[in-house]
Amino acid sequence: MVLDVLTYPDKKLKMKSKEVESFDEKLHSLLDDMNDTMVDKNGIGLAAVQIGVLKRLFIINIPDEKGDQYPENLIEVINPRIIESRGETTYEEGCLSLPQYYEDVKRADEIVVEYMDRDGNLHKTELHGLGAIAFQHELDHLNGKLFFERISYLKRKKFEKDWKKRK
Repeated sequence: MVLDVLTYPDKKLKMKSKEVESFDEKLHSLLDDMNDTMVDKNGIGLAAVQIGVLKRLFIINIPDEKGDQYPENLIEVINPRIIESRGETTYEEGCLSLPQYYEDVKRADEIVVEYMDRDGNLHKTELHGLGAIAFQHELDHLNGKLFFERISYLKRKKFEKDWKKRK
């Protein structure tokens, strides 16, 4: 089922998400609905908080060179942690909660992460490039942070001014 995505300045987007403790059918349904929503909105990632659920989980599906996404590439990330980060990269990010706004953001280029899947199994993996960027972007959501908070003060002030004009 496709769900509504909260948009800035919804106050829920600034709230910190809580750990997932139950790996049950309710969680599985939530993950399935999140995937339907992400696909419908043409996203590559979606955090639970973006649909109003304050749980530490998100999904990512990195498209191939042609821009196609495949179900087998979907990563369901629950209770994530970054264990190690290396390097720095800049990437023009967008967000389903900030429609049609894009800005260059600096993040770690490579990260080592731990997370659980829908069944509570622990995974440890290394991500680089767009996968690492998307993971960090979605993890920020779980901590109540939006990507424009990582840009310079002047760009942020311009964003706030431009965003208010849209409404």
